[in-house]
Amino acid sequence: MYSLSHHHHHGLFLSLNLKRVNTEKARYTAEKVLEDTRNFWNPGGIQHFREEEEILLPAFAQFASVDIPEIKTMLIDHVRIRTMMDKVTNAKAPDVEEMQHLGALLENHIRTEERIIFPMIERALPEEKLQELSYFLHVND
Repeated sequence: MYSLSHHHHHGLFLSLNLKRVNTEKARYTAEKVLEDTRNFWNPGGIQHFREEEEILLPAFAQFASVDIPEIKTMLIDHVRIRTMMDKVTNAKAPDVEEMQHLGALLENHIRTEERIIFPMIERALPEEKLQELSYFLHVND
């Protein structure tokens, strides 16, 4: 799950910049953060969600139940983030409020995956399956 966590690192950096847009803590212009958001999301973020949904969760389902609140929340977050990403990245001009909202949503989602979901998956999967996933996800990074 190295590549997923690696992508999360970039996502946390982006979420911080999104939350700070047009505040005194902003390091970048709203236009620069919007450009960074577009670059992060397409194709990297889209592919990241697909890997979690199409590779990681089916592998987890082989060894544990996915019918649990954390997985349901994860998938609902994916829908919300996709929706917000489409709205923010397709805007002609930066929408500060939407960008800040997206930043908070993205940060919360990533922290939940890193602190709760990934450790739960790592505990459930045998070492050989983890290595297989790690190799596959790293190769496709």
